[in-house]
Formats: sequence, C-alpha cells, structure tokens
Amino acid sequence: MDEVVGDSVTAAVAAMQPGDIILLENTRFEPGETKNNPELSQKLADLADVYVEDAFGSVHRAHSSTEGAARMIRAKGGPAVAGFLMGKELDALGTAVSDPPHPYVAIMGGAKISDKIKLIENLLKVADKILIGGGMANTFLKAQGHQVGTSLVEEDAIPEAKRLLKQAANRIVLPTDVIVAPEFSADAPAELVSVWGIPKDQMALDIGQDTIERFNEELQGAQLVIWNGPMGVFEFDRFAEGTNALAKLLAALTNHGVQVVIGGGDSAAAVRKAGLADKMTHISTGGGASLELLEGKDLPGISVLDNK
Repeated sequence: MDEVVGDSVTAAVAAMQPGDIILLENTRFEPGETKNNPELSQKLADLADVYVEDAFGSVHRAHSSTEGAARMIRAKGGPAVAGFLMGKELDALGTAVSDPPHPYVAIMGGAKISDKIKLIENLLKVADKILIGGGMANTFLKAQGHQVGTSLVEEDAIPEAKRLLKQAANRIVLPTDVIVAPEFSADAPAELVSVWGIPKDQMALDIGQDTIERFNEELQGAQLVIWNGPMGVFEFDRFAEGTNALAKLLAALTNHGVQVVIGGGDSAAAVRKAGLADKMTHISTGGGASLELLEGKDLPGISVLDNK
C-alpha cells in the first residue's frame, strides 16, 4: 500500500484472511516516525495484536515503528518479541558484551576515533586485545609522539587517545608500518614506510605488511574476534590490501572454529568486496546498532521487547 496508517490501511487490515500479507509504505515518510509520535505509534499498534522486531539496523533509534508501537501493543496485552534475524544478531553480538569466550580480540578501524571512544572503553573491560588500524590509528600514533605527515588526525581527540593508551597498557596494538601517498586518490603513488618514518608531505592510507603480520600473531589462539571498521581506504584497490589481508586471516580463523563477528557498516562492505562474506561466523546487518550494543548501551528497540 502507499500509506502507513489511515482509513484505507485500517480497512485493508480488517479484511485480511489467514496467510495474507500487507506491505505498508516506508514509515520514514510519516513526519512523526523519527519523533516517536504517540499518535502515530498508537495508530500502528491498533493494526496488530503481536509485534515482531526484525530490523536490527534500526533498534538503536526510539521511533514510532521501533519502540512506540511495540510499547503500545504490550500495553494492550499483546506480545512484543524479537524475530529470527534479531535473534541471530543478539546471539552473536550479545555474547561479546555479556559473556565472551577468551582470548577475545577486538579489531577497530575506520576514520574517526571520536565515534568509537566509548566503544573502546567498553571493549577494554572485556577484550584481551584491541587491534587498531585505519584512519583512527593516526590519532593514536600522534598521541604516541609519531609524526604522521598529512594523515587524517583528530587533534581534539588526542588527549582521549593518550588516556586510553595509558589505561590500556599493552592491550592496544597499533600499526608498525603504513602505506602512504601524497594525496587521497585511487591512483596516487603508494609507498611502504615505518610509522617512525612517515614523510611530512604524505598521508597514511593503509596498514603495511609488518602490521598485518603483527595482527596475525595477536589473533592466534583467539576464541572470539569482533571486527568493526576497515584498515585503510579499501574503496581504492591500491589501499585495500590491509583490509583484504585481514579478511583472509579472519576467514581462516573461522574455518578453525573461531567465532568471527563483523560489526556491520564499512567492515561488512569490505568483507563482501573481498568475496569472503560467507566465510565469517556472523556479519551484522546494523552498523550503528552493533556499535551501540558493543558500547554496552540499552537499545530502545530491544529494551521494549518481552524478555523471551
């Protein structure tokens, strides 16, 4: 149907026969959806007797369709439960939060440390090691005193990086070498250098072979590995080798019985681009939701469900 709620929707639902399915319009087209509008939530709840949440990628948002309708269906005595996909997500990611097997190694990448400070803090409570690559590694390297040339650095986050490094002792593992280029470009000339020798006019766009080998050593013996964020600019083939190599290492670990969970977003895209998606234990369908769950946050779309 081309509506979310309204008289025509109510009439169509009332006329449903066993086995019928009605697909409604995208709830985002309703102005009250993202505001968790009580009126919209009630109209959605009035259409159903049971609420099943299976959109893991949206459960970190308290919207009418994710939290409001579920709460109102429960208020009238109906169940609000997780679907099969949600069950898989909670099994895979919930283990990492509540009762992870050890050794437990987390791998963090992507551009910004500021987006993942709380995540790293929470991981330090449960993980044995945290391997850091990608653009966010530059901020940590600068916090250690390295000169990182024109690499992406979050200057405002350097104090936080120093604090985390001090807190973590030797549990945070950073790159020892990187692939640098003079510009952010798919065909820029690439060069492998030590993190002690990044030229002033170059930027780090990938991790190097020595770092890959170091990460491989840290991963040996792990029982659980969580990976969130690429190791470099994987969209450019020239700077995708670190990410691809890591994906191959994790695929091999999965083959040997290690639980390997990919935390959605760019890391999921990178694994798919490398053709290794079917080799991982679990690939999350929710980038933001998986991050917030691993941070230890209560997600409104999960908290509202029955404990079943």
